[in-house]
Amino acid sequence: MRVAEHPVLGPLPPASRVTIYFEGRAIEARAGEPVAAALLAAGIKALRITRRRHEPRGIFCALGRCTDCVMVVDGVPNTRTCVTLVRHGMQVRRQGVRE
Repeated sequence: MRVAEHPVLGPLPPASRVTIYFEGRAIEARAGEPVAAALLAAGIKALRITRRRHEPRGIFCALGRCTDCVMVVDGVPNTRTCVTLVRHGMQVRRQGVRE
């Protein structure tokens, strides 16, 4: 689901690969990209579940201002994944109603 050829920006430049783990599943990511972008490229759109209505939320602002992308990253809840860069071996899971 990555844009490999952008009409204005041109082709996607080469980047080394890292592996992150989303709820135990290995996801290949590009070094230097945000966690949310890596998950979206892997087809994962729902990043958290709302407390009140238990609805899925995904990327909204992608600037770190809202909280729609918060997830538990390496055991730390409320991590804004749109501005957190991937690291090899990173453990990521959805944030549910208990956090």
